[in-house]
Amino acid sequence: MRVAIYPGSFDPVTYGHIDIIKRGANLFDKLIVAVLLNPAKRPLFSIQERIELLKEVTKDIPNVEVDYFDGLLVEYAKKVNASAIIKGLRMVSDFEYEFQMALVNKKLNPSVETIFLMTSAKYGYLSSSLVKEIAQFGGCLSEFVPDIVAERLMEKFKKS
Repeated sequence: MRVAIYPGSFDPVTYGHIDIIKRGANLFDKLIVAVLLNPAKRPLFSIQERIELLKEVTKDIPNVEVDYFDGLLVEYAKKVNASAIIKGLRMVSDFEYEFQMALVNKKLNPSVETIFLMTSAKYGYLSSSLVKEIAQFGGCLSEFVPDIVAERLMEKFKKS
């Protein structure tokens, strides 16, 4: 079975993420969408909320599993028997950092390949940070995230 991981913070999941998930799921027998516990970031959504939202928006993709990890991605890949890491690239600016990470991961675990998927043109500008900013100011989110994500974002910003 060919297993790949699509790692990220997914705070929140956007249509750009979902595009990469669908395309990655078509390439592998199983795609694990793995939410990173990053102590350096202060996410808007808890790990449980992000997992719940990802499960909801991927429920119709049968070979997608949602999980979380902390520590080194290549160690997690070993644990779940993944042979590939999928990374979405939006802009050229993403490439330098992701390329560096791919080289380090290859050094740490030569059996894991990194596969770069270029985002679809209609999502090239989209980021979770941008979505949160739009939500904070009460903007329309329908072009950027599924309804369930938009609802949760609006709930978060009404509380703050």
